[in-house]
Amino acid sequence: MAPHARLDHRNPLVFDTHELGRRPGALQRLTREISAPRDLGIQGVIGVPEGNPVELELRLESVMEGVLVTGTARATAEGECVRCLEPLELELEADFQEMFSYPDADDRGRVKAEPADDAEEDEDRLFLEDGLFDLEPVLRDAVVLALPMQPVCQEDCPGLCSQCGARLADDPDHHHDAVDIRWAALQGLAGSLEDGEKDEMSGAEAGVDEKQEK
Repeated sequence: MAPHARLDHRNPLVFDTHELGRRPGALQRLTREISAPRDLGIQGVIGVPEGNPVELELRLESVMEGVLVTGTARATAEGECVRCLEPLELELEADFQEMFSYPDADDRGRVKAEPADDAEEDEDRLFLEDGLFDLEPVLRDAVVLALPMQPVCQEDCPGLCSQCGARLADDPDHHHDAVDIRWAALQGLAGSLEDGEKDEMSGAEAGVDEKQEK
């Protein structure tokens, strides 16, 4: 297994809790504007474009087992209406709450005498590293949950015409005359019979003309 990369305090999504301290009940409020990382949202559907501003409001609370982080992310998401395929923008507000545990404490806040044997349990938890925590995975999950899986430009968007692809919102009276395929087939048959009768009549007239000439 590759060694875990240490957190970089210069990363705008990495936060330092040293000022908060480890005294249970201590609080710290932070605001920060960051540039959206790549693929922040539902890929291929809707998301916050890379580099766009994301406003973060955080509340850090020191508890026995670590730091409880509660916050809100605000940004403008961009995507495409699933009905009419027009581009759309959505003001996003994603709330989240996550516990970042001290690496030397168990889930009850007690200092571990030995490393935990249950590695799978630790994989589901997020830990502080030298007093730092990385908010990016929490932010990604919160944004995905806050975004619609099927975004629409407006709730009553009528979509596109199934026959010609025209945007129905631009032409509410748009329609096509319905043609019953059974009648169309009969009309085609009738046309063929008429053509055949015309050919027979033309042939008969040509025969009469020949007789008269003789």
